Amino acid sequence: MPEILKRNKALSVSPLKASQPLGGALAFLGMDRTMPMFHGAQGCTAFAKVFLVRHFREPIPLQTTAMDQVSAVMGADEALVEGLATICNKSAPALIGIVTTGLSETEGADIHRVVREFRMQHPEFAQVAVVPVNTPDYCGSAETGFALAVTALIDTLVPEAKVAGTVPGSRPRQLNVLVGSSLTPGDVDHLKEIIEAFDLEPVVLPDLSASLDGHLDEARLSALTTGGTPLSALATLGNAQATLVVGASMATAADLLKARTGVPDLRFDGLMGMDATDELLLTLSRLSGRPVPVRLRRQRARLQDAMLDTHFMMGLAPIAVAGEADLLAGFSALLREVGSEVVAAAVPVKAPVLDRLSVRTIKIGDLEDLEAMAREQGAELLIANAHGVASAQRLGIPLLRAGFPQYDWLGGFQRTWIGYGGAQQALFDLANLRVASHHGVTPYRSIYDRSPDTDLPEGPRHGTSASPAGGYAACH
Repeated sequence: MPEILKRNKALSVSPLKASQPLGGALAFLGMDRTMPMFHGAQGCTAFAKVFLVRHFREPIPLQTTAMDQVSAVMGADEALVEGLATICNKSAPALIGIVTTGLSETEGADIHRVVREFRMQHPEFAQVAVVPVNTPDYCGSAETGFALAVTALIDTLVPEAKVAGTVPGSRPRQLNVLVGSSLTPGDVDHLKEIIEAFDLEPVVLPDLSASLDGHLDEARLSALTTGGTPLSALATLGNAQATLVVGASMATAADLLKARTGVPDLRFDGLMGMDATDELLLTLSRLSGRPVPVRLRRQRARLQDAMLDTHFMMGLAPIAVAGEADLLAGFSALLREVGSEVVAAAVPVKAPVLDRLSVRTIKIGDLEDLEAMAREQGAELLIANAHGVASAQRLGIPLLRAGFPQYDWLGGFQRTWIGYGGAQQALFDLANLRVASHHGVTPYRSIYDRSPDTDLPEGPRHGTSASPAGGYAACH
């Protein structure tokens, strides 16, 4: 069990967390023909939109009620009703997701009541689904906001089994999949491929792999999301054989879906590394009644070989990790399998999954806290988002970019981390960073080598060999 240190300062230096409203909007962006809308100041929306655009390098549909100083004091209910009507008129979305901000929460906005008023004033837009969710940005993080939005989608749009007439298992090939914010669009796409390899039909909620995967759409410009989970799919969730839940942050959403539909669920804290992938494939084999495909067995053999190839560099390697709790859970599992140790970790908010991780010390804080811990614990590699670049430079250690945002690295949003293939590539990247950071190791020269034709400098008197692996071991 790790030592978990609470926040002990009143400000953030080099902040680690992204806000709850941003996470809520990201979840809505995984739904087809959707428009997320921030109920708050225009700057709040613009700031979140910049982060999303720079990370995904795609146009992001996002609207705002543009609260000002007057509406913050006198109330902004009319602005929210007018904003909903304007979006319905201009864009004709299938879904509008309303997320609150710190300003509207402090003002005391009751968005659920305002949605009811909108329905009464504008019955002509009854076909447009509206999902409100409270996501104040003065608490939580993007991960919790994402989970709250998925919970709100289920609460608003998934009917009770007895009302909808759904029967668990009546679609024996269908598998519901709830995914947390730690999975990239590439992860979700790979997970769908794995499930389909067992002749199962995944219904992913939300499906970022179909909306934010970086595809070029036939439409030159769309004001709404193009791709994602269609609303019609939510009506079928109660007929599935089972629900696969990926990410400990999705526990509340999973509880609600199970209570609504009666469909049993299978929960995974993460899918990074060999053990988690083994468990996933055995679960899918049991659900489908089919053996694990040869292609996936081959991928497992490749991962085993990669673990052998990288064990010189990764064995006993001290590593620091900064990110959301689900991301930390995934990396701690992967690194434990290859003998590395997470000696320092920082997360933006406390989460129950942290108590189950194989990590030495976890700080609820920011990148400044992580930098101090990494220096004290002697970390030799950092895993963090793009905001960790400066910390890695000051520490003099390499950085592997992971998490949100990655605005200085192309393709980070599409990278696959899960499954055998994702673990294999992650190990190669980590090992290569370790080798590159030790390129200045002095070649070993035996004390008995006095031949005049050698031009090697006088080397250390303790070591094993001049090979890359041996030279690496010599410096440790």
